[in-house]
Amino acid sequence: MAERWHDAPWAQDIWWSGKTTRRRFLGWGVSAAGALGATMLVPAPWRAAFGQAKPYKIGTLQPLTGAAAAGGITALVGTQMAVDRINAAGGVNGRPIELIVEDYQSKPDTGRRKAEKLAVEDKVDAHEGGFLSNVCLACMPVFEEHKIVNMIGVCLDTTITTTKCSRYTFRPFDYAPAQAVALAPYLVRKLGKRWHIAYADYAWGQSTRDAYAEQIAKAGGTVVETTGIPLGTADMTAFLSKVTGSFDGLLGIFFGKDGVTIGNQAFDLGLTKRYKWAGDGAIAEATNLPALGSKIEGFIGINRYVPVLDPPLNTPGHKKFFDEAVSRLKKVDPSGPLPDRYVQSNFEAMNVLKLGIQKSGFRGREDTPKLIEALEGMEIKESDDFPQGDKSLRKEDHQAFLREFIFEIKGGKHHILEVVPKEKTVFPPACKFA
Repeated sequence: MAERWHDAPWAQDIWWSGKTTRRRFLGWGVSAAGALGATMLVPAPWRAAFGQAKPYKIGTLQPLTGAAAAGGITALVGTQMAVDRINAAGGVNGRPIELIVEDYQSKPDTGRRKAEKLAVEDKVDAHEGGFLSNVCLACMPVFEEHKIVNMIGVCLDTTITTTKCSRYTFRPFDYAPAQAVALAPYLVRKLGKRWHIAYADYAWGQSTRDAYAEQIAKAGGTVVETTGIPLGTADMTAFLSKVTGSFDGLLGIFFGKDGVTIGNQAFDLGLTKRYKWAGDGAIAEATNLPALGSKIEGFIGINRYVPVLDPPLNTPGHKKFFDEAVSRLKKVDPSGPLPDRYVQSNFEAMNVLKLGIQKSGFRGREDTPKLIEALEGMEIKESDDFPQGDKSLRKEDHQAFLREFIFEIKGGKHHILEVVPKEKTVFPPACKFA
């Protein structure tokens, strides 16, 4: 991993505000070169096409180093892909989008500082991004204080749009209660009634655990025990060795490297043979499958996005998204992973922001109330910009609802078992804006 994300090979094809290139100042005096420094700004390749049009400055916070770097990098691929398409098509309201990228190093305190920098120093018009739920929760008050629309790209913690909701924050994708409403009946009906939940022991994992416990009970099942495992635990044996007893299935709630760890070690300990093996789709994201190999075979999960071209994802819009994402991801990872939900949700989150800017006539931060009003209650149709499908962005809590895919891993690939319509994923709002 490069010491600075800017220096990593994968970052060379990504454009952001202030991107620089090293060069010799031939013909310049020493004092002039010293005054300018050892770098010069490189204009993004689209900049000249917009003339003097003032760019929309959009900040994006992502974990490009640290424990969540693998997911943060693919999330940034989705954001950049959307921005590039928008600018290539003439921008928004005749203005380009200029992306200001900040790496919060997978740390909540760093994330909050970087959010403050985006608001005060960079004076961004809006923000899209996030990834780690504890970081999203730490940054939400900053965006609210500075009256900046915060379009979340990944964070799934339930409280973001319930007890800790903010009028300035929107989540244009699913959350744990919706996933649990969609998957729990399948688990109880098809796999068994008694479940043990193993989960990543931080904000997202805890709220997702609670959502599944509630919905499994409503479906006629029961959660007999839960096991929390700290984020980033390389050897989970001490925790998994305690997963014993009489129950039907093991439900895992993990992502990224932890998803690989639980998948491999649960198999090695015989848990996936002894019990039915299911969980959050993040365990079996396409980027994790090579490291999991045959040990993830038979895993059943739920996700808002799966990288297949089978119905209902056999649309021209999804094929276009899929092919471009594959090409871009290969520059990040030469092994050529397929797109995951982090690419998809950041791509679509930026496009939701675009729709809101268009609809409201948003000029800058002074028009934030108009942008919020335009986004609230927005109905979004499947298209090139939204290849995942239709979605509704609820006014009461700024939470979106969309279809979910229940899948099984067979032969190292995702196979759709059921498609749950967005109308069947709806969970009652529990938000009171300040």
